[in-house]
Amino acid sequence: MQLFSKPINIDRQRPRDTLTFMPAQTRSIASLTISFGLVAIPVKLYSATVSTERISFNLLRKTDGSRVKQQYIAVADGKLVERVDMVKGYEFAKDQYVMFSNEEIKTLEEANSAAIDIMQFVPLKSVDPVYFDGTYYLAPDKGGAKPYTLLATALRKAGQCGLGRWVSRGKEHIVIVRPMEEGLAMHQLHFHSEVRAFKDLGVEPAPVSDAEMKLAEQLVDHLKTTRFDPNEFVDEYKQRVQAAIQEKVEGHEAVVSTAPTSSASTGNVIDLMAALRASLQKNASPERNERKSAKRAGTVTPISRKPSKKRRD
Repeated sequence: MQLFSKPINIDRQRPRDTLTFMPAQTRSIASLTISFGLVAIPVKLYSATVSTERISFNLLRKTDGSRVKQQYIAVADGKLVERVDMVKGYEFAKDQYVMFSNEEIKTLEEANSAAIDIMQFVPLKSVDPVYFDGTYYLAPDKGGAKPYTLLATALRKAGQCGLGRWVSRGKEHIVIVRPMEEGLAMHQLHFHSEVRAFKDLGVEPAPVSDAEMKLAEQLVDHLKTTRFDPNEFVDEYKQRVQAAIQEKVEGHEAVVSTAPTSSASTGNVIDLMAALRASLQKNASPERNERKSAKRAGTVTPISRKPSKKRRD
C-alpha cells in the first residue's frame, strides 16, 4: 500500500496521523431585505446545509498520488481548448448550435436584487415538497430584530408562509419564507415547467382487497410517530468511509465489512398479505428498539484490520 501525504488533511495539533473532520463555520452568504407592502426587514442569508459534511474524493495518479486536473478537448480535432477560447452554445438541432459570448449572456441575465419581494401569503401545506429546490436560513440584520420577530410570530400563528420572488446570479427564483423554530427559513422553489407531471408515468391504481387495506393501515399505524426526528437517522455510509480513511492514515489496509442490504424483495412477485403480516411481526419485536438505540449512538460498522505494512518515505 502506498500512502501519499499531500491529499490528507491532518490536524497537526493532535497526535500524529489522527485525521480530523472539521465542521464548517457559519458565515453569511448575503445581506438581503424581506419586503412586503411598506414593510422592509433587513436579514442575512445563510446556507441551511453543510456541504463540507459530505465526504468527497480527489482523482489521483495511481503510481505517485499526484492530483490530476480536468481538461477540455474539442470533438472536431481532438485539440486542447483553453477556457479563454470557450463560449456557450445552445443546440437547437442535432449537432447545430447558436453561440453566445459572455457579454451576450450577461445582457440576458436579470440584475441581482437584495430584496426578497413577498407577493402572497399561503398555507405551507399548499406547497408540494416536489417544488423544493434549496433551503436557506434567514437571520435578522442590524436594526431588523423586532420586525423579523413580528413576521416570524405572525406567520407561525396564522399557519402561513410568504410566497415571493428573488433574483440571484442573474436568475429569478420563486421562494417561500416560512417560520422555523424561533426564526425564518427560505426555500427556493422550482418553476412549474421544471417539474415533471406524475401522470406522465402512466401509473394505474391496482385493485386491493379490504383485508389487504386493513393490514396496511395497521402497519402504518404501528410505525407512525408524531413528528420527524432527524436524530434517529445516522449516515452509516459516512461512518464507514471515515473509519476506513482513518485506518489508511494510520498505515493499515482496512477491509470494510459489506454494508447491510435491504430485506425487501427486488424483482420477485411477493405474497402481499404475507409480507404485511411479517412486517407487523418484525416491527413489533423488541430488537427494533435496540436497533434504534444503536443508530442514535452512532454505531460504526466494524472494520477488520489486516496486518500493518511499513509506509514508504
